[in-house]
This record gives sequence, C-alpha cells and structure tokens, in this order.
Amino acid sequence: MRIAVVAPSSALSEVAADRVQALVAKRGDAELVIHPQCLLRDGHFAGSDRLRLNALRTVMADPRIDAVWFARGGYGSNRIAEGALADLPDAARAKTYLGYSDAGFLLAGFHKAGLKVAHGPMVQDVLRSGGEVAVARSLDWLVRRDPATLEPGIGGPAMAYNLTVLSNLLGTPLEPDFSGIDLMIEDVAEYLYRIDRAMFHLTSSPAIRRVNSLRLGRVSDVPANDPPWRGDAEAIVRGWCERSGIAFAGPADIGHDAGNRIVPFPLAAS
Repeated sequence: MRIAVVAPSSALSEVAADRVQALVAKRGDAELVIHPQCLLRDGHFAGSDRLRLNALRTVMADPRIDAVWFARGGYGSNRIAEGALADLPDAARAKTYLGYSDAGFLLAGFHKAGLKVAHGPMVQDVLRSGGEVAVARSLDWLVRRDPATLEPGIGGPAMAYNLTVLSNLLGTPLEPDFSGIDLMIEDVAEYLYRIDRAMFHLTSSPAIRRVNSLRLGRVSDVPANDPPWRGDAEAIVRGWCERSGIAFAGPADIGHDAGNRIVPFPLAAS
C-alpha cells in the first residue's frame, strides 16, 4: 500500500515525519510518501493556501496513491476545502482519507462528495505520550482494516468530529447529511463556556437533529473558567441533548490523545 501524507492545516514536525517513516519501514507493509509541502511554514500554515491546495490535489489525482493521511491538525483546511472538491479527478474516488481535528472540514466535505473517509490518528500524533501506538492503529486500519482499531461502540453508520470544527462547518457547503448517524464529538483546550456555546449551535441545527444519537469523546486540557463553571463537559452535552430531543448515548473512545480510535464514515452517494 502506498500512503501519501499532506498537511492541509499546520506544518508537520520533521521529528514526527522521521519517526513515522522509521515505524513504517520497520513494519514493511506500506510505503509512506510524505509530500515536501508538509514541512513548509507560512505563519500558522504549512505553506500558503495555494501550496497546500496544490499538494492535496496532487496526491488526490495520483493513481499510484492508495490512501491520503493528513499530517496534523492546527487550523487551515477549511480555507482550501472547497477548492479540493472542485472537479474531482477519478483517482480521488479510489482512495481512503484519514485524519481528525481540523481535518474534520475535509472529512465532512469529502464524505459529502462520496469519498471514503475516516476519523483517526495522524502523523504528528507520534509525538504524544504513547503516540507510536496511535500511529500504529491508523496504519493497521489503513493497511489491513483491522477491526481492533475501531471505536468499540460503533453499531451503525457513524461519524466523529472535533466539536468546534463541527460547529463551524454547519450551514456551509461542506455540511454532510447526518440523517440516522451515530455522531461522536470531542474537543481540546476549550473553555467550558465555549463548549456550551458550541453545543447550543450544534443542537439547534436541523441537520444535527436528524442524527440517531450523540456520544461524547474526551474533552481535554480544559482551561480554568473565571468565574468557575458549574458542571463538566458531559453535563453540558447531556443538557443540550435533552433540550433539543437528541438521544445522548454516552461516552465515545475518541479524543486528542493516543487513545483516539478509528471511526470510518459510511459511504455516501456523491
């Protein structure tokens, strides 16, 4: 299997790139092609919008590439998402696309266009505590579709997103059809009042009210609120689900950590 790595958001660490290349070489079951664009820096971004889009479009159109693995999150994939979806080359439809966090903008739009996408650990995650296990999980799924890599509560069509990203893509051309979906959300480094605000927006959306259920992954590195916020992220999510009539189905094993599990999206008609 030939897996291309591109960075549609922020730049990939050279240390992370080298470590994952070494892991892949040791496994011997795949070839990792890290696009040079991944290491570019243009302020916050891994190169300009034009360069990031060109790199993504290049690997999408390359028939020698079997899967596209997003390098990391950060911010910026939304700025190129519509361009990536324009006039899709035939080769793009034969690939699988894997990532999470800011890559959720692309997962949503690509799923809507009928491409095969999944939420799961990215290359930069190798630098987390236990990160080699997370990276191996993604490779085991990409190469072998190992069922042990999957979020264990998946029982039907499912999607997983960072809450802040999901809230921001609602109402845009990237918004997919959530009808009948078991939706999982997670977040990192957000104040609880921002989680509450995002949940208001999320559960007010007619599109989200068509989900089968909503599950909460890990909400980590929450800054201290001043004044203190009563309750925790689960209480916030449960409360907004109750207000909106969305079924809250408990925890999900996803998050910004090495335990982040794979959630393949269902195939959608383009």
